[in-house]
Amino acid sequence: MKPTVTLFIPTKNEIEAMRVIMPQIDRAWIDQIVVVDDSTDGTADYAEQIGCEVVRQREKGLRAAYVEGFPRVRGDLVITFSPDGNSPVEAIPHLVAKQQEGYDMVIGSRYLPPARSADDDWLTAFGNWTFTHAINVLHGHAWRRPYTDAMVIYRIYRTRLFYELELDQPAGYAVEKWFGTRLGVEPLLSVRAAKRKLRIAEIPVDEPARIGGERKLQPFRWGAGYMTQVFRELYFWK
Repeated sequence: MKPTVTLFIPTKNEIEAMRVIMPQIDRAWIDQIVVVDDSTDGTADYAEQIGCEVVRQREKGLRAAYVEGFPRVRGDLVITFSPDGNSPVEAIPHLVAKQQEGYDMVIGSRYLPPARSADDDWLTAFGNWTFTHAINVLHGHAWRRPYTDAMVIYRIYRTRLFYELELDQPAGYAVEKWFGTRLGVEPLLSVRAAKRKLRIAEIPVDEPARIGGERKLQPFRWGAGYMTQVFRELYFWK
């Protein structure tokens, strides 16, 4: 039986990009769209108008969007998607097709040739390379099929992995309080999937420039938090 697929979209004041991106999504590709919204610009209302299931986020931060939104995910598989233009919609069927070859997770890599990122600067490119290399070396993935992009949101995986890898549990994000920030789930997902020796693949997917809105990057606090998290996972999660 063909698995069902949910497109999972965390949003924060992305109404401009949503109006451009969402009409491009062929609903035949997916079975459900869940939008988890923490906006003040009408993004949630727009998402409801076009038939998405909307969760109005209570707590702040990207991780909270996942924790609050994943109970609404009905698909066997979930594609996590950036609504700001960075995730090209035409890659959706390619991610699904690659996952059907038997992988637990498939990543749409910005750094697997011939893919290119139009949203990178030298700092984000260096940071992504550093974190990805650290995860590969420290968590045993370098000697299998090393990640080229362990940080990106655009990926498909078995929905149950979110709970099997305990990504919903606050203990894995304890470093947040040390750096006064909220972290996303993707680096921890990449670490724990590698530690569990899951079947992981990547496909090259370009990253277009974002459309409108404000870039929410906190490079130094996030960088310190993610790197500490990567090292902490050597001892914390078995």
